[in-house]
Amino acid sequence: MAAGAPLLHLGEYKVTEDAHDYGLADDKLVLENYKKKLKITVVRYEGNDLEFDVIGIHPSLANAFRRLMLSNVPSMAIEKVFIYNNTSVLQDEVLAHRLGLIPLRADARLFEYRAEETDELGTELDTLEFELKVKCTRRKDVKDNINPETAYKNSKVLSSQIKWLPRGKQAQIYKESDVGVMYDDVIVTELRPGHELDIRFAAVKGIGSDHAKFSPVATAYYRLLPEIRLTRPVTGKDAYTLQKCFSPGVIGVNDDDEAYVKDARYDTVSRNVYRFPHLIDAVEMSRVRDHFIFTVESVGALKPDVIFIEAIKILKKKCIKFINEIDAT
Repeated sequence: MAAGAPLLHLGEYKVTEDAHDYGLADDKLVLENYKKKLKITVVRYEGNDLEFDVIGIHPSLANAFRRLMLSNVPSMAIEKVFIYNNTSVLQDEVLAHRLGLIPLRADARLFEYRAEETDELGTELDTLEFELKVKCTRRKDVKDNINPETAYKNSKVLSSQIKWLPRGKQAQIYKESDVGVMYDDVIVTELRPGHELDIRFAAVKGIGSDHAKFSPVATAYYRLLPEIRLTRPVTGKDAYTLQKCFSPGVIGVNDDDEAYVKDARYDTVSRNVYRFPHLIDAVEMSRVRDHFIFTVESVGALKPDVIFIEAIKILKKKCIKFINEIDAT
């Protein structure tokens, strides 16, 4: 943490702002100061999960990044569902809604937005077409078995049974491995002998502010970096009591049975230490106001780092548009 960073001091029942808190009239909002302080550090990147720090920005910018990733970065999702046959116990509208929430493997940046709302399936430039044809039958080679998964064929309809129907030159442009459902084990519905599905549907480009199914992330959030300081030595049994007051790994106990701050980063700020009056004066808890810990979990179509970069591009375009409107007045 940088020296002199603004803090939020956490008391038992309230939060006290640091004397160096943000203000609208001070020099902390000057662009040049932001350029000097801004720093982005990747902490953890595993598959579709990304954790990174953004240091030295105003809370309004951090929240803008979060909202843009959730609501403005486009993705592809099923929009139009044409049900020709559905004899399952699941109603047509519920089935269509479940299909719409299945994550798709398709890069929305390669497609256009649909020009207008129509009942047609769109064009090869703005639409992906799929079909789902499944019929449940009884297995002839299995008798006296009450387990539907072994006694019936297609007792469970999975997302892996959804087939992509290339339109126009799509088969030449995209590989089959690049277009389809993101996860093969999503259960669409369950069938019994005689039940049948015959459905065709279209996926289009959209944004999360229109519908949650278009959001490219399962979750995107941030929190302020915790800071914990011990004001006096805590030893013996009190050291282990203090350790249990915080999340695992936050407080350590050395060979001399003395507590020390091991890693305050993953503290959940539960304030459990206030349950022990004799330890209250031993700890100061705060949060760094300009150090944001972002966690982004992608649904898979775009990598989380790409989603963050796309969010920044969108913010840049919005700022340019706003500046042009101001200049035009």
